[in-house]
Amino acid sequence: MDAISAVIITYNEEANIGRCLDSVRQVADEIIVLDAFSTDSTVLIARSKGAIVKQEKFTGYIQQKNRAILYASNDYILSLDADEALDNVLTDSILQARKQLRADAYIMNRCTNYCGKFIRRGTWYPDKKIRLFNKRVAKWGGVNPHDKIEILRENSNIERLKGDILHYSFPTIEDHLRKNDKYSSLSANVLYSKKVKSTWYKMLVHPFWAFFHGYIIRGGILDGFHGLMIAINTAHASFLKYAKLYHLQHKQPQRNPDYRTIKPGIVKGKEAEVA
Repeated sequence: MDAISAVIITYNEEANIGRCLDSVRQVADEIIVLDAFSTDSTVLIARSKGAIVKQEKFTGYIQQKNRAILYASNDYILSLDADEALDNVLTDSILQARKQLRADAYIMNRCTNYCGKFIRRGTWYPDKKIRLFNKRVAKWGGVNPHDKIEILRENSNIERLKGDILHYSFPTIEDHLRKNDKYSSLSANVLYSKKVKSTWYKMLVHPFWAFFHGYIIRGGILDGFHGLMIAINTAHASFLKYAKLYHLQHKQPQRNPDYRTIKPGIVKGKEAEVA
């Protein structure tokens, strides 16, 4: 049976880390937690669950996840976020696969729990993710905060596993709004650095399409209240991203409050006037 290292990055995840670690215990030969100096009980809980805990300053989601992999002693990596956990079907699938791990990577579905309800419609499901991979041929890439696994060689072999990663990301609507604000700022800054332009068209049309696509075309309407909240907040996140990008593009340099201009000309025997 081939060995697997479970790798998780954390920062103040005391509400989630125990559930995550319990879910990987059965499939992982070692568990690595790379913590960004949490101020809550995350580290204590992780150590009590048998995880090997390392601590480093957070430098970005992609960078942190790749750093965490360096601490793993096995080639095959199971990479989860602290607010994720394996369901029973996925656990069985991984146990079956690890009898002979032959693929470069394994893809699986992710199912998000929104305010107590697992969402299996709209644009949130199936949210396909590669989370089990051979670190010799794969690494974390993408653009922060939207990280993804990138396979480093052509003609890679990717197999699908049955079951779901359970994603406990939005316990309340307030959490959704806070994450919208956080991730839209990150996305806007990344787009700005890449010289992507925002327009009024993008601020209006992209949010509308995000709502219509998820709520109508992908069937989010069938999830009732939860589906409506997800569609509205998805549109809201799209609007915030392009609005913040637009603001960055048109932001005027701030004048130093102590900045003063000296009027041209000096009156003999007097100090120059200061505006």
